[in-house]
Amino acid sequence: MNLDSMWLLQGTMFLLVVTGFLMRKKNIFPPETKGVMTDMVLSLILPCNIVTSFRSEFNADVLGKLVTVLIVGVCAQIVSYLVNMAAYNKYEPGKKKVFQYGTLVSNAGFLGNPVAEGVYGSIGLMYASVYCIPLRVVMWSAGIALFTDKTDKKAAVKKVVLHPCMIGLYLGLFLMITGISLPGFVENTVTMVGRCTTPLTMLLIGCFIAEIEDFRSVFTPDILYFCAIRIVLIPLILFMGCRLFHVDSVITGTSVLLASMPAGSTTAILAAKYGGDYVFGTKLVVFSTLLTLLSIPVWCLVLM
Repeated sequence: MNLDSMWLLQGTMFLLVVTGFLMRKKNIFPPETKGVMTDMVLSLILPCNIVTSFRSEFNADVLGKLVTVLIVGVCAQIVSYLVNMAAYNKYEPGKKKVFQYGTLVSNAGFLGNPVAEGVYGSIGLMYASVYCIPLRVVMWSAGIALFTDKTDKKAAVKKVVLHPCMIGLYLGLFLMITGISLPGFVENTVTMVGRCTTPLTMLLIGCFIAEIEDFRSVFTPDILYFCAIRIVLIPLILFMGCRLFHVDSVITGTSVLLASMPAGSTTAILAAKYGGDYVFGTKLVVFSTLLTLLSIPVWCLVLM
């Protein structure tokens, strides 16, 4: 990991977030921009980025590392689930659901991908796309069940299997395993679209932050407690586990960075839909995201 590159990435991300914040405050980005940009990133730009991340020679070593990443991703979800069982029992049900969902479902699949790519390059993005498979499974199954006490298994499987990012993963793996190259103009198009991931993601986060009118209301002991668990405790446990089992340093770094991501943006959306405290959920997402902009460099220094 190059320290200069890390600080360059962090400065760039911060400036993009500030730009998104100002564009929303000036109403250059109207309220509906958030929904449009979110759909565009998740349905088009991020899948293209995932496809390009798999442009490497396939062999037994690569396969072994991808399997290792998948196992680490499963372990991260198990750790999150176990933490959930004990950490929030003192809170009333509306807040408890928000805390538990935000702990179980991080923003790794959205914010984590550009961070992994910025720190570790295309191999980091490739590992990140595999790491997020268990997260997506949990998001559409146990995550939904937290708010509804039930889940439609068939619908959950369909949402995971047909998620645009998963389709990008399938295509990327297929091209890597078979050695097939896309036509030149298609390759260039996919690459150019994928390169928009980081700027659009950061601009969108700036838009989210601009929605908070009173920033003092997000600095509460409850939210700080959640952030300590979400972006410090869980990645720390994963980091120690990876070191204990001598996991490859890039796999460890990518996994720990993704494990330290803030609460997923769907936290507030599902809380609003299923009777949770959605106002509190919005504050949780915004503050944990802001704090992540500070915690990412710290984790990068730990991982060096």
